[in-house]
Amino acid sequence: MSAPERIPPRSVTTAELLAQGELKVRGRIREASNAVLYCSVSYEGREAFCVYKPVAGERPLWDFPDGTLAQREVAAYEVSEATGWGLVPTTVLRDGPYGEGMCQLWIEALPDASPESELLALVDGEEPGEGWKAIGFAEVGEGQTALLVHADDVRLRRLAVLDAVINNADRKGGHLLPGREGRLYGIDHGVTFNAENKLRTLLWGWAGEALTPEAVDVLGSLRDGLAPGGPLATRLAELITAAEVDATRARVSALLAAGKHPEPSGEWPAIPWPPV
Repeated sequence: MSAPERIPPRSVTTAELLAQGELKVRGRIREASNAVLYCSVSYEGREAFCVYKPVAGERPLWDFPDGTLAQREVAAYEVSEATGWGLVPTTVLRDGPYGEGMCQLWIEALPDASPESELLALVDGEEPGEGWKAIGFAEVGEGQTALLVHADDVRLRRLAVLDAVINNADRKGGHLLPGREGRLYGIDHGVTFNAENKLRTLLWGWAGEALTPEAVDVLGSLRDGLAPGGPLATRLAELITAAEVDATRARVSALLAAGKHPEPSGEWPAIPWPPV
């Protein structure tokens, strides 16, 4: 008699781990404006660290409906996944110790001294220099100014496209996390998907420049997914309002029609404060 076939154990996905695992609060990130809890999560033998942002800990905002920031964080992850760029850590909506909230995989960023983390800089003069893109002038004290620049980096350029799609109103330098193996992640996407234009970002270096062929292909795929009844439109409808889904669809179409990165509208502060 032959030995019974051994079935290998099923591999737990990161999304399953975050959504179904046991969540234990280990501490609080006090610099955040809303409640942000550092947690461990374990499920079927797999463990990880994560960030848990309960809806109950969200501070009201005048221009976003109350209690919707967690859903917007998940929606940003869904759009990121649809691009294929993987720019947002795995993010789910789940129940936790303090009620429903967003749960996102914790990313161990590279040390500040690593060359991979050199994404932003202040430079003297009026030109950014080779390998950099100008953002604008910033006060550095004692009446002095310096040119704020970001790296001319394909990963940042992809993130700039994602921000334009999700209408990110708060892309600060501190929301950029260089990860292992050359990865770059964007975090803190609670103030996104507003139906009105609210794009505020440090990544204006490509404003008015032609979109890359890669970006055009990705936007075309997003347009298909956002068509009424499409998979991305259906998923986003579970997280944001119908008007916000329509606005997202319109932004993608506008980017494709223009064929270039957006420019500041002048109707809304273009750079978040504080910028970092």
